[in-house]
Amino acid sequence: MVTHKISVGAHYGLRDWLSQRITALVITLYTLLVIVLMFARGGEPVDYGAWRSLFDRGWFRVISFVFLLAVYYHAWVGLRNILMDYVKPTGVRLFLQGLVICALIAYTGWGIQVLWGLH
Repeated sequence: MVTHKISVGAHYGLRDWLSQRITALVITLYTLLVIVLMFARGGEPVDYGAWRSLFDRGWFRVISFVFLLAVYYHAWVGLRNILMDYVKPTGVRLFLQGLVICALIAYTGWGIQVLWGLH
C-alpha cells in the first residue's frame, strides 16, 4: 500500500527561516554599530549634530540602506507568512499582500530620500 502525502502551500520553509535569521543578524549588527558609534563619542552629547555627522558619511548611508532593506525583507517574509497562514480567501490575501508590497516599495523610496536628501 502506498501512502501519498498531500502538500499544500508554497513551500518557503527553509528559505524563509534562513532569510529571517540573516536579516535579523543584519538588523542586530547595525543596531550594535550605531550604539558603539554613539558611545565612542567620548562623552559628547548625542544630539542632532552628532546624528548629522554620522549620516554625512557615505559608507554609513550605504550600511543604513542595507539595514533598511533587511528590515523590509524581514517584514515581508513575516507578513506574507502570517497572511498565508491566517487569511484563507485567496483574493483577500492577494489584495493584502499587494498592499504590503506597495507600502514596502514606498518605504524604500522614502528611505532613499531621507538618506540621500533627494527632494
